[in-house]
Amino acid sequence: MAKKITIDPITRIEGHLRIDVEVDGGRVTNAWASAQMWRGIEIILRGRDPRDAWVFTQRICGVCTTVHAIASVRAVENALNLEIPLNAQYVRNIILCAHGLHDHIVHFYHLSALDWVDVTSALKADPKKTAELAQAISDWEGNSETYFEEVKNKLASFVARGQLGPFASGYWGHPQMKLPPEVNLLAVAHYLTALDYQYKANQVVALFGAKTPHIQTVVVGGVALAINPENPATFNMEKIMYARELLLQVRDFVQKVYLNDAIALSALYSDWFDIGKGVTNYLAVPDLPLDTKGTQFDLPGGTIFKGDLSTYTPIKSFDDPYFRDNITESVIHSWYKNIGAKHPWEGDTLPEYTGFKEDGKYSWAKAPRFKGEPMQVGPLAQILMGVASKHELTMKWLNYALEKCSALAKKPITVDKLHSTMGRHLARAVRAAMLADLSLKHLDLLTQNLVKGDLEIYPYRKGIRFPEGEIKGFGFHEAPRGTLSHWVVIHKGKIKNYQAVVPSTWNVSPRDEKGNRGPYEEALINNPLVKPDQPLEVLRTIHSFDPCLACAVHLYDKEKKEITRVKVL
Repeated sequence: MAKKITIDPITRIEGHLRIDVEVDGGRVTNAWASAQMWRGIEIILRGRDPRDAWVFTQRICGVCTTVHAIASVRAVENALNLEIPLNAQYVRNIILCAHGLHDHIVHFYHLSALDWVDVTSALKADPKKTAELAQAISDWEGNSETYFEEVKNKLASFVARGQLGPFASGYWGHPQMKLPPEVNLLAVAHYLTALDYQYKANQVVALFGAKTPHIQTVVVGGVALAINPENPATFNMEKIMYARELLLQVRDFVQKVYLNDAIALSALYSDWFDIGKGVTNYLAVPDLPLDTKGTQFDLPGGTIFKGDLSTYTPIKSFDDPYFRDNITESVIHSWYKNIGAKHPWEGDTLPEYTGFKEDGKYSWAKAPRFKGEPMQVGPLAQILMGVASKHELTMKWLNYALEKCSALAKKPITVDKLHSTMGRHLARAVRAAMLADLSLKHLDLLTQNLVKGDLEIYPYRKGIRFPEGEIKGFGFHEAPRGTLSHWVVIHKGKIKNYQAVVPSTWNVSPRDEKGNRGPYEEALINNPLVKPDQPLEVLRTIHSFDPCLACAVHLYDKEKKEITRVKVL
């Protein structure tokens, strides 16, 4: 007989997410993903100057700030058909790479590792054996016996004082926790080390963005960052070299520690390459533009349907009609009035809260669809686009990861195994290794351009003029959690409508008019569940998507009337 389990809220994510599953025979047979919070930025933006939108949209989320700023200015630039100076493109790209590196490090170590690592088991580890294991996996200089001994002693002191902090409420001793003590100690040590390196990546965001989390230097048409290699009062060569040193340190950690930790975890839990498959339609957008018009990129994008790489269709530019014309959002199972599936430029946000109804409305998230189909977005989608397009950097790091994972697992781990819970983790680590290389590439491109004497960052000093009539634009960015797009309708120089279709909305999507589940829901089907009172396996699959719920939902009542009341834990 099926048993219903509700997890509310899912923790170690940004925002409030509820997951309901039906379990029968130790397996998940049905699932519902419910976004339990809302935002109101789109409505707030109506009537405002489009050039100010990026400042507001960064406040959609406290984590994914930079990405919304970039997508917003790209949307307005698209509507105005503006070209962006190369220096401005490179500065934006460096910010995006650094932000992505910070985000991927935090997700693996601080948001999802505790689903796989038994912290209490680390107290039984032999630091010498841990060091030997770490050194066999990577030549990173931080993998010393002394360091692992220090971490073990620190962890023991936390336990003795009852000050476990983030380690306090894990499912320690769960039968699905299978790592030996030495691997657990290695993971705990790198969990602590990763705190320093995510900070270094964020320092680069702050250097080029003026601050973080809400950067200040992007503007419609370019960047507001005074650059002159020889002027001490501007962003000069000294600061560029400091950014380079930080990025070199982050690259070392990502490629020698994070990626190899993800490979080792994947090999030791290789059975999870057969769990959590779900939706195998994928969407990613190209990013890190190399020209002023947004037609050449360092990261590939496109679509793949039913997991078949031969169906790959590339997205070729910032103005590609294939992307522009094929997105809709359904609200039939969302807490909005049923207005049918609409394109974002025609999107509405008309609240209709009904309470949680399995066969009716059960989420504040809308249901985005591409050509009428649910799509999985995220690092896995972009890695698969790289495989399908034979993208050189993707193949370099993916082949490294799969070969090493296969050797450790003592069985072949191939590309088709990436359609899984563990595949999403491995793909994210591969993407981080790519971003580490690309961050330095774009810093070098910026430096070379400046040395040539090109200091242009904003060519529209005489002002940007909006036409009297109506214009529309869209801007996209391949954010850490996947495809992000902003859509703006501008009338007489003011925002008439604004919609953000974000990565977690694609993935947390409820069912649509056809009854198709969203990616979270579909990925949970047939997941094992050993202990219903400790649903660790559900957390593993959901966390593999890296949910960010503040970005995913939107609601605002302009009359400021109470719509519903929720209890905040």
